[in-house]
Amino acid sequence: MHKSQLSTFVLDCRVEDIDAATRFWSQALGRAIAPTEPDSENYRVLSADAQEPMLLVQKVDHPSRIHLDIETDDLEAEVARLEALGAKRIEFVQRWWVMEAPTGQRFCVVNPQRGPLRERAHEW
Repeated sequence: MHKSQLSTFVLDCRVEDIDAATRFWSQALGRAIAPTEPDSENYRVLSADAQEPMLLVQKVDHPSRIHLDIETDDLEAEVARLEALGAKRIEFVQRWWVMEAPTGQRFCVVNPQRGPLRERAHEW
């Protein structure tokens, strides 16, 4: 068992299926998909606790982009969990993994950045 959490924002996804992109990020980050507004065909919102930033998944025509970090107390376990969801390892840099989501975004899996992960983190 290990813990991890998002330390960050808008995920621009150059995809045909915004719902598949949203399902990946929902599962990767342990956040529920909020109900979709009728006039929001290109946007999906993932739920967030009050102390965490809101996370928005957006369908775009330009290349997918954003950088976010997922902090964890067990780097290898978290990387393996994300690989099982469809992410792939790109490169190990110093103390963290650069990974790529099935939607094309690069992100990092890092050790805790703000001290030990406590109740604010997801337990897997």
